Amino acid sequence: MNNKKYSQMSEQELRTEIANLKEKARKAEQLGIVNEYAVYERKAMMAQSFLTDVNSIKPGEMYRISGDPGMFFQVEYLKGKFAWGYRLGGDKYEEALPISILEPLEEGK
Repeated sequence: MNNKKYSQMSEQELRTEIANLKEKARKAEQLGIVNEYAVYERKAMMAQSFLTDVNSIKPGEMYRISGDPGMFFQVEYLKGKFAWGYRLGGDKYEEALPISILEPLEEGK
């Protein structure tokens, strides 16, 4: 068990950690352990955020939310590895999303 924080890991350590978490998530999903699956998926997303260039996310811009088709997120500001803002069409409450799950709108044009 690695007790390092994601911020202290090298790129290779992060990639290994992400692969391990995704494998644990896959096994939990196969066993039907939904809450365990969700925890591993979320941890993998957070680890992925440490491989994502924070400069690729621009405040004031709109992004797709990975894994949530048709859902868009308006970034207000960045804090660490999180983008704070609002989901379009939502209740307009501020929330934070890991930067790794935000995808530019231009993709696929």
